[in-house]
Amino acid sequence: MIIDGLFNFRDTGGMPLEGGGTTRSGVLFRSDALSGLSPQGLEELAETAVGVIVDFRTPAERESAPDRVPDSRPFDVVDLSILEGAVADSMQQLMKGGAPSAAELSAAMPTLGGLYVGMLQHGAASFAQVARLIAASNDEAPTAVLVHCTAGKDRTGVATALMLDAVGAERAAVVADYASSQDNLAGPWADGMLRMVASFGIPVTPELEAIVTGTPPEAIEEALDWVDREHGGAAGYLTAAGLTDAELDALRARLAGRAAAAA
Repeated sequence: MIIDGLFNFRDTGGMPLEGGGTTRSGVLFRSDALSGLSPQGLEELAETAVGVIVDFRTPAERESAPDRVPDSRPFDVVDLSILEGAVADSMQQLMKGGAPSAAELSAAMPTLGGLYVGMLQHGAASFAQVARLIAASNDEAPTAVLVHCTAGKDRTGVATALMLDAVGAERAAVVADYASSQDNLAGPWADGMLRMVASFGIPVTPELEAIVTGTPPEAIEEALDWVDREHGGAAGYLTAAGLTDAELDALRARLAGRAAAAA
């Protein structure tokens, strides 16, 4: 599915599940920010099942590039800001005290996997809320959930991986979905982001380029390994963050078409 003006939009349906079957289409979508939607893209988004838009960006990110949302029907926009993964905010922090050298930048720059673990440690309540929104959706009205950040690769990638893992999607498929964002973003989007970073006077090192535009499989694997080690999987992580058993059942029924006991 293509939405004009978006680079990294997709439906998470059709993903293989452990034990057979696939995730349901028209329930959970993921994307880059909606600020670039064209008039055609607005019409195309309005024709989808999306009714809830979750924005993981910080207030500063939303102010600098406001989402465009169709006005032809209602959409519920939910702001769940997560700091980790906010590139512009991170660049401004790095600039305190002057532009860093390449060596200083390498020393200060986290790995993507480390960034994601920090995101998991600090953003559990937000991720549990995403699960609730999916669980509360239905097929009777356009109430499917679209999650996005700026690129749709980091905060969105972690959130999507958690939802898919919690309903029993095959790990290899979850990792492959995450990794596909790098190809989706290559070209004009990635070039524009790297120009923005360079405009801060920050050297675009290979490590920084990976943070800004990359989705290496090992990054989401590190995040999911942490979830497995600390909580026994995404379902345990979400319930530790306050998701009830009934909500977990509903999440699995919506996204995988199965109850928790069967997952």
